[in-house]
Amino acid sequence: MDLHQLYVFTKVVEHKSFSKAAEDIFLSQSTVSSHIQGLEKMLGVKLFDRVGRESILTPHGERLYGWALKLLLLKDQALLDLKQGMAELKGMIRIAASSVPSQFMIPKMVKRFREHYPEVMFHINQSSSKNVAEKVLNGSVDVGILGQKFEDDKLHYIPLLKEKLVLVTPNQMEITEPVHIRDILHYPFVMRNSDSGTNALLESFLKKNHIAKDQLKIISYIEDGQSLLQFVIQDVGISIISEVSAREYSKNNLLKMYEINGFDDERYFYLVYNINKTQSIVSKLFIERAGDLV
Repeated sequence: MDLHQLYVFTKVVEHKSFSKAAEDIFLSQSTVSSHIQGLEKMLGVKLFDRVGRESILTPHGERLYGWALKLLLLKDQALLDLKQGMAELKGMIRIAASSVPSQFMIPKMVKRFREHYPEVMFHINQSSSKNVAEKVLNGSVDVGILGQKFEDDKLHYIPLLKEKLVLVTPNQMEITEPVHIRDILHYPFVMRNSDSGTNALLESFLKKNHIAKDQLKIISYIEDGQSLLQFVIQDVGISIISEVSAREYSKNNLLKMYEINGFDDERYFYLVYNINKTQSIVSKLFIERAGDLV
């Protein structure tokens, strides 16, 4: 049985799509189809049914998927055992991350990991915290890094970094300290989208202070943190964001950063993985060492 065909097969299973699998592993869609047809011909069974735009496993496909994961993991373990230098390990680690980790944590983590394993490649997908958790659950990524927990029995969280939220304003604006949450209600406010961990923490703080969200003068909801920071820098409005992302911009005098009196709630950024997903050797190593990479 061709292990490369099995590898291609697992990617089609995870993406439920021949075209998405092809994009993920840098093959043409026709090559992916050829590998699957070869497997089906050799085994004498049908592995997928087409349902709408998705490719759904047949019962035979489901059984093969379990064996394929075990065989591919065994191959990785054999290579690891035979390699004299761990640095020769190769493979792809797929990570989904919310905006702050993807911009301010993952570059450093990837750099430090590749100092030891330079042949490992990374595929990074930036999304909201909620979407990150969903991608980890459906197996389309190996791990996620996010700032909010979504409870599920299949998900295991490892705390990486503790931080809090801060107020950021344009350089042109002067706000008297100490800053109280009610002091900012009359300023134009730029808000993260509802699926972000930042938004969830801010809404919790507003509720604790008996402030309805519509009391903020919200002028825009924004998907990614970089765009939000540009809104603040360009004097469009103020915002409350992650201290991790605000610190560098404040240090370079691109905006002003303030602590909000009483806003002492802290949060963690977590690495999350699916305990039911069979991880490759390189993904396992990344999970085990993540805390030392931050």
